[in-house]
Amino acid sequence: MQDVVVIEDAAAAAASLDPLRASLLRELATPSSAAGLAAKVGLPRQKINYHLRSLEDHGLVELVEERRKGNVMERIVQATAAAYVISPVALAAVEPDPARFRDRFSAYWLLALASRMVREVGRLLVGASAAKQELATYAVDGEITFASAASRAAFAEELGAELTRLAAKYHDSQAPGGREHRLVVALHPSLKDPTPQGANLHEAGPTSTTAATGTPHQEIKP
Repeated sequence: MQDVVVIEDAAAAAASLDPLRASLLRELATPSSAAGLAAKVGLPRQKINYHLRSLEDHGLVELVEERRKGNVMERIVQATAAAYVISPVALAAVEPDPARFRDRFSAYWLLALASRMVREVGRLLVGASAAKQELATYAVDGEITFASAASRAAFAEELGAELTRLAAKYHDSQAPGGREHRLVVALHPSLKDPTPQGANLHEAGPTSTTAATGTPHQEIKP
């Protein structure tokens, strides 16, 4: 079982979002059979089997072993990952394009950048997994409480200047064998209650910052 699998196929994404199938994936963090799951969720084994076959077809569930119980061969399955992330690739027709915005103060651009990050890192993970290699990444996640909007603006300006300085120092487009990296820095209000729904700006707490690894310095000038 992998820690995280990024889903790029639209049909697999739909399967994972189905409430019953999502609950089965949660239960299958540990191996189980259709009969065992049926007892847990209170549904007929035949119905559970149907959903398990669909999840298996989409690569979300895998066979662990087969056990004979009397005249029946019992299939023991497990989720392929402890957690799943749906890539924007699964909704390619409506995927946000960072090139359309390019506004440092736009929440829409922030979402477009985050969407691109999920897509790119997801594909990098697939390649690294296939090559049995570790994927070199770096991320920072923290919270800052600003005394005022002015102090927040000053922080953003100073952060941008420092990142530009560091990028100029280490960026070397002529290096033989050098590899480009993408840098994304985000600053947004934190949620006191990080629930997917029902949140608004009045519930916002301290501001959080996140960063992921680098791009050429021209992309991060303030």
